[in-house]
Amino acid sequence: MSDCGCEMEARNEQERKTLLVVLGINAFMFVFELALGLLAQSTGLIADSLDMLADASVYTISLYAVGRSEAIKNKSAKFSGFAQIFLALLVLADALRRFFLGSEPVSALMMGVGVIALVANAICLSLIAKHRDSGVHMRASLIFSKNDVIANIGVIVAGALVLALGSRYPDLVIGSVIAIVVLRGGVQILREAAEHENTISCAQTKNT
Repeated sequence: MSDCGCEMEARNEQERKTLLVVLGINAFMFVFELALGLLAQSTGLIADSLDMLADASVYTISLYAVGRSEAIKNKSAKFSGFAQIFLALLVLADALRRFFLGSEPVSALMMGVGVIALVANAICLSLIAKHRDSGVHMRASLIFSKNDVIANIGVIVAGALVLALGSRYPDLVIGSVIAIVVLRGGVQILREAAEHENTISCAQTKNT
């Protein structure tokens, strides 16, 4: 029967499986990138690792929201947006600290880890894109994954520039840019969540 909810439950189960896979990938990449980012003294890699942590948090929240009401999905998306903004500000503070205190980023590690992270995030993006119409919580996840791919390309380019120029500044610049991209993504999610909340309120008003 089409009204038994079986189709909705099957879709929810597919969302759960997708989110579990991307959550696992991002959790692993956070530890991997953070460890090598600290070893390489790379603001770019550390920024990208914190972006992975933010994404893992987002996917956990989105996993909780699967199959729940639109209001809960919306609250989950808003929480994700605030988490992204908070972590972006942390990265910007770290970039500023390294600018004044100095750093010696290792270009080979930056590029190598950047390539691995790019592959991981491309896989996540392709998986989440299949669920882009499932709710604001999944669209939030899609925004994060797109930002990740951009950030990974930036880390690779920065590593090449560090090698070519013998300067730490490309790393500091790309770390700051990644943080700004993450910050912008967080703001975009909050904006979408607010618009979605207004739509829900209007619909409820019309039905009363």
